[in-house]
Amino acid sequence: MLVATQTLNYSDTAKAYWELMKFRLSFFVVFSGAVGYTLAKPVFQFDPILIWFALGSFLITGSANTINQLLEEDYDRLMKRTMSRPLPSGRLTTVQAGIFALLTFLVGSFILMFKVNMLSCMLSAASLFLYAFVYTPLKRVGPIAVFVGAIPGALPPLIGWVAATESINIHAITLFSIQFIWQFPHFWAIAWVLDEDYKRAGFRLLPSGGGKDLNTAFQIMIYVLFLIPLGLLPVKFGLTGINSGIVATFAGVMFLIQTFYLMKDCSNDKAAKKIMFGSFLYLLVIQVVYMVDKI
Repeated sequence: MLVATQTLNYSDTAKAYWELMKFRLSFFVVFSGAVGYTLAKPVFQFDPILIWFALGSFLITGSANTINQLLEEDYDRLMKRTMSRPLPSGRLTTVQAGIFALLTFLVGSFILMFKVNMLSCMLSAASLFLYAFVYTPLKRVGPIAVFVGAIPGALPPLIGWVAATESINIHAITLFSIQFIWQFPHFWAIAWVLDEDYKRAGFRLLPSGGGKDLNTAFQIMIYVLFLIPLGLLPVKFGLTGINSGIVATFAGVMFLIQTFYLMKDCSNDKAAKKIMFGSFLYLLVIQVVYMVDKI
């Protein structure tokens, strides 16, 4: 679609561009990056570089989200959840969105390159490439997309660590590993809840045959189970204290309990929805407690 089908005022146009960036998702990415940045510093204090990092990360993430919508415009038009987005609804053209994606990427990259450091810029660009140009088309191929998508999804805290230290060590890899494993139950719970919509677009994200069945529920449970010992690694490596380990373990157990309800009744989409929201709550809790414990 090259020409928008609606005439918008400046306020509506600005709102449409804002929607392209997917603010809540972009904010979540920036927050995860800020967690990595904060944990990398020996002492918590106000740091202007963190502000530049957050701004640059937000712009590059917004660019990735825009490219995702450019590539999936025809598919978004088929799904109830996405048909009102700026491109399928005709509020913006592909040319407008393409220019916006390029500008946000260039400005975000410039900020990271000259205000933060080159390595964080390169990793952010690699994350955009994996998300927009590898994960996005793979969503119609099969569950391998979840594995690929988990990589850029887990990179924010590692990139935050790199932004603070210009290096990658065991602590950065630990933060990456926790968020990487977390992606699987998170992705699969979303795919379970949105299964009907995803099928309209040909997206295939559920594991092993793509069924809303016991096998999928069991795999969700296994990955959540792995999160419990992973949540203790920051304590093991001296990144945080024992208090965060206790809270992370408790949060992991509560997250795990949610998966049992889905395994008990695979026809219960409400259980899958609770896992979806529970995944957000779990990651938010452990990230906050890691920071508080470090401070």
